[in-house]
Amino acid sequence: MGGDYIDVIIFAAIAAFLVFRLVSVLGKRTGEEQPRDPFGMARGGDMAQGPDNPSENVVPLPGTEKPDEVTESVSPLAEALGQIQAADRTFEPGEFLNGARGAFEMVITSFALGDSNTLKALLSDAVFANFENAITQRERAGETQETTLVGIDTAEIIEANLAHTIAQVTVKFISQQISVTRNEAGDVQDGDPDLVNQVTDIWTFARDTRSKDPNWQLVETRSSN
Repeated sequence: MGGDYIDVIIFAAIAAFLVFRLVSVLGKRTGEEQPRDPFGMARGGDMAQGPDNPSENVVPLPGTEKPDEVTESVSPLAEALGQIQAADRTFEPGEFLNGARGAFEMVITSFALGDSNTLKALLSDAVFANFENAITQRERAGETQETTLVGIDTAEIIEANLAHTIAQVTVKFISQQISVTRNEAGDVQDGDPDLVNQVTDIWTFARDTRSKDPNWQLVETRSSN
């Protein structure tokens, strides 16, 4: 009987000791309580533990003091694009730029080939008249134009506006081109067939947002070269 009582005391003491150890371990901060930084691996592994107050090691840069209040402003370009999107639910700037790139290549190539039919479908009447006149003068002089569009480096929307139902979007193209003009004998009159030139063109496209025709027309061309 007495032996059983002693055994109970021993087991109770062991249980108390185990509970004490468990509490001491659970009560410790092992550094694993906070979730891991999901970007830590991209930065080269876990970051070293910083000070209790992270702001202690922050050095403010000039002009980055805390503002009294933060206000969000919308640029005129973004506002204009938003107006076009409101008038034409199918308009999306990224898709528009893809189409503008394709139109740019077609116009450059068609003008060099003297392909008036293709140009007429892509250009407004006024712009087409200018292109057609240049092609006619070139043919009368017995000259041919060779233009190779090596690539389009950038295509960026720089202006946009909506006047009533007419949307206009201006794109700045920076491209690499090889351009050569040859005479009737095939000799080079202008340009260099081995020289790649960087060319900057600024083109304005327009479309009536009420029209069922989804295509945009080139209504103005400028060049900054």
